[in-house]
Amino acid sequence: MSETLLEAIDWPEDLRRQKPGDLRRIVEELREFLITTVASTGGHLAANLGTVELSVALHYVFDTPRDRLVWDVGHQAYAHKILTGRRAAMASLRQYGGLAGFPKRDESEYDAFGAGHSSTSISAAAGMALAAARAGQSNRHVAVIGDGAMTAGMAFEALNHVGELDCNLLVILNDNEMSISPNVGAMSQYLARLLSGRLYCSVREGSKRVLEYIPPVKAFAQRAEEHVKGMITPGTLFEELGFCYYGPVDGHDIDGLVTMLSNLREMEGPRLLHIVTRKGHGYAPAEDDPCRYHGVGQFSPAAGIPAERKGKAPTYTDIFSDWVCDQARSDPGLMAITPAMREGSGLVAFSEAFPDRYFDVGIAEQHAVTLAAGMACEGLHPVVAIYSTFLQRAMDQVIHDVALQNLPVLFAVDRAGIVGPDGPTHAGTFDISLLRAIPNFLLMAPANETECRMMLSTGFAHPGPAAVRYPRGTGPGVLPGPGLGTLPIGKAVVARGGHKIALLNFGSLLGTALEAAQALDATVVNMRFIKPLDTALLGEIAQGHEQLFTLEDHAATGGAGSAVLEWLAAEGVRTPCTVLGLPDEFTQHGPRDRLLADHGLDAAGIVATILRVLERDNCARTQGHVAFRNFRATGQD
Repeated sequence: MSETLLEAIDWPEDLRRQKPGDLRRIVEELREFLITTVASTGGHLAANLGTVELSVALHYVFDTPRDRLVWDVGHQAYAHKILTGRRAAMASLRQYGGLAGFPKRDESEYDAFGAGHSSTSISAAAGMALAAARAGQSNRHVAVIGDGAMTAGMAFEALNHVGELDCNLLVILNDNEMSISPNVGAMSQYLARLLSGRLYCSVREGSKRVLEYIPPVKAFAQRAEEHVKGMITPGTLFEELGFCYYGPVDGHDIDGLVTMLSNLREMEGPRLLHIVTRKGHGYAPAEDDPCRYHGVGQFSPAAGIPAERKGKAPTYTDIFSDWVCDQARSDPGLMAITPAMREGSGLVAFSEAFPDRYFDVGIAEQHAVTLAAGMACEGLHPVVAIYSTFLQRAMDQVIHDVALQNLPVLFAVDRAGIVGPDGPTHAGTFDISLLRAIPNFLLMAPANETECRMMLSTGFAHPGPAAVRYPRGTGPGVLPGPGLGTLPIGKAVVARGGHKIALLNFGSLLGTALEAAQALDATVVNMRFIKPLDTALLGEIAQGHEQLFTLEDHAATGGAGSAVLEWLAAEGVRTPCTVLGLPDEFTQHGPRDRLLADHGLDAAGIVATILRVLERDNCARTQGHVAFRNFRATGQD
């Protein structure tokens, strides 16, 4: 079997040695390789299929990695990884110890900036461009941002600043939410190439210099140019921000992209190229249903993603989805808000049943929180459905706009704890530390599906801000039945009686705690509430046991265990307490169970840690007794 063109391309310099006429074949081979790879590993498919031509064109035209290429998020950077020395390693994508699903600086020098959250590319690339200018370097800087990421305020903050700086930066707006519109036809593309060409740019800049001496004529010429360009391009906003706008152009025309990028590479100052792509391009199932093929598990490329199996165990997200619809039927004031995570956060059914009470604000977490605060001010009952990792982006609004005013906003915090293949950029391991320090907050962590539903009702009925943090995926199968109400606030329950040792569990690891306790004959307390703690029960448990251990799927630093330690210290309780949680490091990607085991948070690890602590403390006590006897034997008092 003859070698494909793609197999001969290990690095971008190999690509740049290819003939322009071979680029279309390379694109086809790359797209086929991408489909096959993601089908075997899982990952983000539809958006990546839309950027194959762009990835090839960028590495063909620009001198990467000397020229800096910054991708926004990582949903569109798989082809980039394949072309930059990682083709053979793509079988390990998002697997334990393998390639990350997002650009990662310590993975490759071609990943100029790590990106797991959106809307950062323009700011980062601008910073690099300014640093290069300061050092007298002539390398180029390109930021690739999707139209979804342009819904975030940060992107426009960056555009506004870059336009003022006259920064040497090319921004590529990848518009993949619309099909190729009529204005992206032969005439539009011809005009875009003309506007980016050297002749036009030379005349444009030369005319500027001549007209500097005739201000009224110069002003008239500028207005005329803007009106003419506005008639044929939708770039007026970007022009007003100080960018030279080009486009829209077909992002799947590899020859046209190479020509455009070659022209723009030679230009200076802030430029914006608007390309139109189609999610899932080149793979019919993904083109027809790009949402379903956004993030996929393993599947057969020939058969596509199989239909969802009926009767499958509900996830925590499903529990929330059922609850929010049921609650909305009984409370017309319930409003559901999400920052561009309708499917992931379980709001599809709600959006269809209550379209006038559903608000997808785009990738604008800060706006989502303050929008909810405004609703709450006027007597509505807002519910913000948000991933733990994305809640981090709105902490100022959570503190100042919700908690400070003690407004009744419920945060349904999905993907709390270790999330698995998405890795550190999406791990929900900091929300407890962030939220429990905020006054007025009610913070809960369910151990099963029934508790999750009851906690959502409890938080919704609470007269101030509340958050329920629950993990990705399924629970232990304790499914809600009819007639569930709320929980008494701040009340824990003893899940297992034991002797000498007590495990205080916060959240989803209750089953693990019970398994470990069986081997240790330990007491297990399902704490339920992180804030407020059940201090009455905590005092009883501390008094009746020799050692306490707290357990949580969260960073140990500042987490729920820290809250227990703070209370014990404040009350002068001397019962030793050890915090079991995630270490002070970013958790890498891999299967959730494997990652928990790596950090000693599986049953075997918990037992081993507890036995080690007990042995250490017994040894310390023995050494202390010996030292004390020796001290007394010397006659000193």
